[in-house]
Amino acid sequence: MDAVASGSPLRPHGSSQGGVRQYNERVVLQALRQHGAMAGADLARLTRLTPQTVSLITKRLLDDGLLAKGDPVRGKVGQPSVPLALDADGAYSIGIKVGRRSMDLLLLDFAGQVRERASLRYVFPDPDTLLPEITQQVKAFRKALPAARRERLQGIGIAAPLSLGGWHQLLGVDPAIADKWNHVDLSERVARATRLPVHFVKDTAAACVAELVAGIGRNVRSFLYVFVDTFIGGGLVIDSHLRGGLHGNAGAVGSLALREAAAGEATPPQLLSVASLFNLEAFYREAGLDPAAAIDERALQPPWEQHTRRWLEQAAPAIAVAVHNAACLLDLDGIVIDGSFGRTLLAALLDRLDAALGAYSWEGVARPTLHAGAIGSDARALGGALLPLYANFAPDRDLFLKLER
Repeated sequence: MDAVASGSPLRPHGSSQGGVRQYNERVVLQALRQHGAMAGADLARLTRLTPQTVSLITKRLLDDGLLAKGDPVRGKVGQPSVPLALDADGAYSIGIKVGRRSMDLLLLDFAGQVRERASLRYVFPDPDTLLPEITQQVKAFRKALPAARRERLQGIGIAAPLSLGGWHQLLGVDPAIADKWNHVDLSERVARATRLPVHFVKDTAAACVAELVAGIGRNVRSFLYVFVDTFIGGGLVIDSHLRGGLHGNAGAVGSLALREAAAGEATPPQLLSVASLFNLEAFYREAGLDPAAAIDERALQPPWEQHTRRWLEQAAPAIAVAVHNAACLLDLDGIVIDGSFGRTLLAALLDRLDAALGAYSWEGVARPTLHAGAIGSDARALGGALLPLYANFAPDRDLFLKLER
């Protein structure tokens, strides 16, 4: 796709007036991050900066080790065109996803590529064992970098549920272990142990950030993001910005009621009580099967398949309730569905969800397009890793950093 004509919703614009040097540098970096390598002339047209301003900026960024020159492109009239791109070794960041079933850590380079990864699975996280593990893995990531580049590590982004100890009864977790999280400031503890700047974002918001910056969000301006994990959750993107709301809970689809409340009856069930992977794991356990198959390709293979189909028949119609309500309220361009499971199960869920949405009346409202998420299980850790990079190098920190705690 032509870098200048692609029309990305995240297209950055700079200013050639004085006093905005750092901002314009960040605009150039963001343009290259979103559109890939391009020549200075294309950068000037894309960012609406003058060619002279772009020339000065790119020289500084090359000297700072943030940009790298590509091979000259010949065959046109005049001097060969030299494409510029982000130098992958210009900066690094670490993303940590702390979930209710597992922890993932990623070392990300400046070009957005994963350099190192580590994972830890558990029944439920205990901060007394998890925090030393984080400290050890961060040390290992640092050691994996060239010694001369270690000072370019910008910080850590942590993606975790806002209430990590919540719903312990539903999960069958020891309340004493769950309560530990009510007395732990995860960001402060990690910052103290690693001596790095630490940013925090809700896990589903982090996944939505990854999709916004590196996935479907490049081409879809407004969408509801739904991520299926131990608990289902989501995020809301309006006009290419992640919207957190007053309490950071915009897009929290897992808490949506599945029916109206009736006098004298029990509280209506929430979406998370039907469409989360812990439900699928429970089906497997009842059948004496390995519950870990919920996140890999075994989910749609015998003997797990029959139980997965049963889960799909419950989960998809429940998600359809949330999608229909959101479409009526927000008039969205699309719905992005992703999760920590395999791509085969994601495709099956999308097929069943599409059929379930067909049972609704769409008179008076536009039915949004369904999209498969592009990132997958890495989305939360990747979104976390983007926080330090955007804090230090992006022109528009309001894109999602306002969601930090």
